[in-house]
Amino acid sequence: MQLTHEHEQLRDTIKRWIRDEVNPHVDQWERDEIFPAHQVFRRMGQLGLLGLTKPEENGGAALDYSFAAVLAETLADIRCGGVPMAIGVQTDMCTPALARHGSAELRAEFLTPAIQGELVGCLGVSEAGSGSDVASVRTTARKDGGDYVINGGKMWTTNGTQADFCCLLANTSDGAAHRNKSLIVVPMKTPGISVARKIRKMGMHSSDTAQLHFDDVRVPRRFCIGEEGMGFMYQMEQFQLERLWSALNAGGFARRAIQETIAYTQERQAFGRSILDNQWVHYKLAELQTEVEALHALAWQGVEMVVRGEDATRVATMAKLKAGRVAREVADGCLQFWGGMGYTDEANISRIFRDMRLVSIGAGADEVMLQILSKFMGTFPKNG
Repeated sequence: MQLTHEHEQLRDTIKRWIRDEVNPHVDQWERDEIFPAHQVFRRMGQLGLLGLTKPEENGGAALDYSFAAVLAETLADIRCGGVPMAIGVQTDMCTPALARHGSAELRAEFLTPAIQGELVGCLGVSEAGSGSDVASVRTTARKDGGDYVINGGKMWTTNGTQADFCCLLANTSDGAAHRNKSLIVVPMKTPGISVARKIRKMGMHSSDTAQLHFDDVRVPRRFCIGEEGMGFMYQMEQFQLERLWSALNAGGFARRAIQETIAYTQERQAFGRSILDNQWVHYKLAELQTEVEALHALAWQGVEMVVRGEDATRVATMAKLKAGRVAREVADGCLQFWGGMGYTDEANISRIFRDMRLVSIGAGADEVMLQILSKFMGTFPKNG
């Protein structure tokens, strides 16, 4: 896809913001295991970065998806994975269905302030007993007059301790698993919502990840996004964007890992010459760069399909699968060339190594991506 001057202007804006206002604080946020989401998102709202593809009537720029793809890639300039992931949740994971299917009233109440950075969102899909198996979620939203009464719990909720609202997937009827679910906007200050715990993780330290409980949480039925019972389908649509975002962002991190490794191995000396002077090292880096470029091409094929209004599920699934594996291979291969320094917390390559391991798990594990692709290929067993 041929990027325009406007795309490059956007990239420059993002890079300046990251360099001047984000990266100076990242190490502290990693130590704190949280970052000030409201402060960061408000600034992004002022820069117009949270609503690139969202409707103009809600304060968005109404640009095509290629601009969101530039944002996803360029966020890899942030020297940790947690902050970009939290931003991706706000832009590409908890608001696309609201923007596309939500009523004008619901969008005005939640999407507009989310684009401005005044409200922080989170996505409530995964549960303790159902991660990648979305159809098996057990959280219920029982109708009671003009309200839903919500009971259940959500797990692995990014932004969960700071969020102002949750885009929640819940069972609203007793019908078939793919037709009984709805997406509901749930304000996080509603009585009955509690943060059971903040989860400590191997990586993504600056991203707060919560386990949430919902105990007789009452919200108006008008907070349902779009048509009741269509939540599973809407969430599958959101997964297209979430998986493309993961592929684009992971590709950016892999590219940066290689660039930083080249710089380090040029300076590091062993046996009278730089590490990079060894043929194995520059050959291996060339192989890794080739994998990154292949991922880039696949992810941007998906971007082009979204821009054209086509179903990108197959390509987005492939890109997500490839991203997890490339990110792991690149981070591991590059870390090896840093030697003992690569095994320390102070080396950024070790942070990339830890953070990027999530790509093969989040937004659907590799095994789920393979299952989806097998169905497209017609090889998945009919009774499987």
